[in-house]
Amino acid sequence: MTTSAFYPIGTPGTPWGAAEVAAWLSRQSRQRSYADEVQSRIESLGTDFDVAEYGRLEYAPESFPLYVVKSRHWNDALPVMLLTGGVHGYETSGVHGALQFLERDAARYAGRINLLAVPCVSPWGYERIHRWNADALDPNRNFRAGSPAQESAALWRLLSPLRDVARMHIDLHETTDTDESEYRPALAARDGQPFEAGTIPDGFYLCADSVRPEPAFQQAVIAEVAKVTHIAPADPDGTIIGSPVVAHGVIEYDCRKLGLCAGITNAHYRTTTEVYPDSPRATPAQCNDAQAAAVRAAIDYALAHG
Repeated sequence: MTTSAFYPIGTPGTPWGAAEVAAWLSRQSRQRSYADEVQSRIESLGTDFDVAEYGRLEYAPESFPLYVVKSRHWNDALPVMLLTGGVHGYETSGVHGALQFLERDAARYAGRINLLAVPCVSPWGYERIHRWNADALDPNRNFRAGSPAQESAALWRLLSPLRDVARMHIDLHETTDTDESEYRPALAARDGQPFEAGTIPDGFYLCADSVRPEPAFQQAVIAEVAKVTHIAPADPDGTIIGSPVVAHGVIEYDCRKLGLCAGITNAHYRTTTEVYPDSPRATPAQCNDAQAAAVRAAIDYALAHG
């Protein structure tokens, strides 16, 4: 339903301009350290992987290095598997689930796959615990050529050479209570639209690419994650976040049309995870475990069904 809730920036019905974006930016503050919590862990992976900067975010006076982690002995005869996390900086298990997989699980795939992982696409958003970047843009609606979002443009340049090579791409996300309390109201205000109240799914679910949904692949991931945490049920109207549930714990989006990360390449198997860290039935550790389980299941399925 449409509500009368008014976001504290802007004028209802009028999209934001530069002044409103500046006012929004002035309200954002650094709440955690990318260097201490993420960068240091990525750099420590250099003993087993090739770790390199693929770009930098420049939000003066701040500058953030962007890191890619790759299989040390890249072999063009092996399938390419892509892992991304932290596209939305506030989605903590997207980052830490990716790091956990790299630290604990990735070694078992050495010599079997070419792995390319970007654990934290949006360091500025990670530090502010925010969905958007410093320009009030959602990186996960801006993965396209000529993107105005620095985060999206940098990852697009990194992954585009693998567009027709990648076999699998899994992108790790969360759905949190703040989606309804902060981010969707802010989005409505930014775009000059009325705020439509929604619901938050309690549990893990997947967003498949409607252009190539690969339902058996999605269900293989769901089955593995169900060993770790609960799968989100559909709302009474048969939807999750307003999208029809096409299978247990699965909805679909047209990833490329919407500028989503999972649509950058033509990977045969691609999916976006969503966990619910605010659930009374899940801990932060479970959320990280669920993300890592999803990555393992996605790689295992892609290996078995080349």
